[in-house]
Amino acid sequence: MTKHDFKFLTLGLGLLALPLHAQEAEDGTQWVSDSLTTYVRSGPTDGYRIVGTLTAGEPVTVLETSGDYSRVQNGDGDTVWVLSNELQQAPSAQVRLPELETRVAQLTDELDGINDEWENRVSSMTEALAAGEERIEELEAHNRELDAEAEQSRGTIRRLQARLDTQEEDLLLRYFMYGGGVAGGGLLVGLIIPHLPRRRKKRDRWF
Repeated sequence: MTKHDFKFLTLGLGLLALPLHAQEAEDGTQWVSDSLTTYVRSGPTDGYRIVGTLTAGEPVTVLETSGDYSRVQNGDGDTVWVLSNELQQAPSAQVRLPELETRVAQLTDELDGINDEWENRVSSMTEALAAGEERIEELEAHNRELDAEAEQSRGTIRRLQARLDTQEEDLLLRYFMYGGGVAGGGLLVGLIIPHLPRRRKKRDRWF
């Protein structure tokens, strides 16, 4: 027996055990007890002869009560006397069983529908989760690519900055060399010029 079958069996037994007053027929109908086949008599005491039986679970209409007996009428219209304690005010299990089976079948269908719905929801959530995880992996891979590109760009910037610093140093050195050459040339010229021979001025003679 599966867990679902046990639940439905429990439900069926629970329905059978409903309070009798809640199931009492308003038209006086009662049912022969399910536990036995009931002998019926022609009068309201044990002294009257047995005239037949009533089938367990058979519905009858109570016409009157006298002592321990009740006069009842069955579905065929026959009137007999039966012990009152062999009647019950709840529908018999035999009568109620088809209804219970129908109800159990309905509940089974509803439960199957609920199970199918939950399985569909779980499947949808699983697919959504898988898609989300795949998207996260894609984003993480793209992020790693961007980090690699950024690191490569930083390396390129560092190399270019180093080259720029070297070029600036070379340029400053050239300026320094050019300036030193110019200053040295000027100093040299300043040292040579005083030692150059001067040309004498020619005097004009009038006599």
